Amino acid sequence: MVSKSSKTGRLQAPRLSPVHLHELRDATDSSFLSGDTYDGERFDRPTLDGLDLTASDFIDCEFQGATFHQAQLRGVRFRNCILADSFAPVFTAARSTWRDVVVTAPRWGSAELYDSTWQSVRIDGGKLDFLNLRTAKISDLLISDCIINELDLGGSTVSRMALKNCRIGTLDVSAAKCTDLDLRGSEFSAIHGIGNLAGAVIDDYQLGLLAPLLAGYLGISVA
Repeated sequence: MVSKSSKTGRLQAPRLSPVHLHELRDATDSSFLSGDTYDGERFDRPTLDGLDLTASDFIDCEFQGATFHQAQLRGVRFRNCILADSFAPVFTAARSTWRDVVVTAPRWGSAELYDSTWQSVRIDGGKLDFLNLRTAKISDLLISDCIINELDLGGSTVSRMALKNCRIGTLDVSAAKCTDLDLRGSEFSAIHGIGNLAGAVIDDYQLGLLAPLLAGYLGISVA
């Protein structure tokens, strides 16, 4: 349950690059087109519901109060961006790329982010019903003070990811490969694929809660 780095006191925390946005232009055109590039723009409460933004590129952009319900975000790239108070009952962004991004207080229902790539990203606060990061490539991701009903990391490759003060219903790590996955301080109701938690770090309280699952996985009977 404890990675080699943590045994030697060298647990590596997520390496997060600060996001600095300067001299942004207020977007005056509310139209969005698939495959377009948006650079250095501020979007105030834009409605992107149902739009096709496949393979679009957002660089040095800020979204305030955006709605993304059923927007087609497949292959979208967010680089050095801030997304604040976004809303989407269905957030569809498979194979998207997130690099140097801050997401604050998202309210997403089903967030389909499988096969996505995450590098230096912070998610702070908010509520997500289902965060599907299946087969994602994750490095340097911090999720804090967030409620997630189901977090699916199945088949993903995780390096330097931390969940801080989160309430998570079900965590699925089936077939995941984890290095420096820090779960300390978060609550879980159920964990699937517990045998793939090698490389994760937990606290003493969590160990007590996981003891029955670990015993079952190892075939240990407690009499």
